[in-house]
Amino acid sequence: MGENSRDKIIIRTSIIGILANVFLAGFKAVIGITAHSIAIVMDAVNNLSDAASSVITIVGTKLAGREADRKHPFGYGRIEYLSAMVISLIILYAGVTAFIKSVDKIIHPDVPDYSAVSLVIVAVAVVVKIVLGKYVKSTGEKVNSDSLVNSGADAMLDSVISSSTLVAAAIYLIFNVSLEAWLGAVIAIVIIKSGIEMLKDTVSKILGERVDANMVIAIKKTISSFPEVNGAYDLIMHNYGPDSYNGSVHIEVPDTLTTDELDRLIRRIEVKVYKEHGVILTAIGVYSLNTKDPDAISIRENVRKIVTENPYVLQMHGFYVDKEEKTMRCDIVVSFDAGDRSSVYREAVRKVKEEYPDYTVMIAMDMDFSEIS
Repeated sequence: MGENSRDKIIIRTSIIGILANVFLAGFKAVIGITAHSIAIVMDAVNNLSDAASSVITIVGTKLAGREADRKHPFGYGRIEYLSAMVISLIILYAGVTAFIKSVDKIIHPDVPDYSAVSLVIVAVAVVVKIVLGKYVKSTGEKVNSDSLVNSGADAMLDSVISSSTLVAAAIYLIFNVSLEAWLGAVIAIVIIKSGIEMLKDTVSKILGERVDANMVIAIKKTISSFPEVNGAYDLIMHNYGPDSYNGSVHIEVPDTLTTDELDRLIRRIEVKVYKEHGVILTAIGVYSLNTKDPDAISIRENVRKIVTENPYVLQMHGFYVDKEEKTMRCDIVVSFDAGDRSSVYREAVRKVKEEYPDYTVMIAMDMDFSEIS
């Protein structure tokens, strides 16, 4: 899906959300004020916050679509994460405000005055919110927009809130017991909880999360599909907005490749990875693999066996031995699950040095950002 097409879908969906929420907010506000129902009034306020969220989504999408420039050479895609964070803060603010007003109504209660028309309108609002929520959330998941996903989830939550106001109305009409203010407080707590969860999720993405394991596997598979590549390692992905990745990787290739052959290989890999996964590989490092000396191959496999005896060592790669200079080098990937990664690393180095005392052993402790060996 092209970027322009994605932006148009997000904006169109947001406009639909704005119109629906403003319409619902107007009706609910009139009903809530007329019926002296704090729960319905809070529901109307929540609809207005949803409309504001959709406006922010549109603005965020427009800003995120700006072309890269000298100051921001990787583009403005991360603005979408900031807009999602603002939406979660609005939801959080709406929840806190609703809770304060609900507590005030618990202390100074009003007697609600429901009408059949008001209840029917609220019931219709429940249906509208369910349909709108599912539509917005599914669209957000389809185009990978956190702002739309958050807005859709919030709309689904609104349908539950509106349903609870109907339950409170039924209890009042049947038992003459008003739960309006208490229900408003419960609704506020649910809104606050939702806002906090959305905020945590968005902040986590801004900080930088581990890339989806399936995506890592697919990219490494694509790279390793070239017959000259023995393996792909150290894949690091940098996210600059939804579906916008730059990355770097190391490839292990035979020591028989010429510079010209290696250059052609790297360019072919870059093109194929971008074509199949939309990821720009800004750097491809090279590990030379011993292929001409049987003894070197035997040493490599023995060292691999030694270091991977520890279950926290996920893999060894980049191994190369120079028998003339008596040096060997490699990287070992130590799992994040190890209680003391440095201790695991030092133990592996010690064992290799004991096995090959005549060699200068250079082992780098590496990490697999996807925990995939």
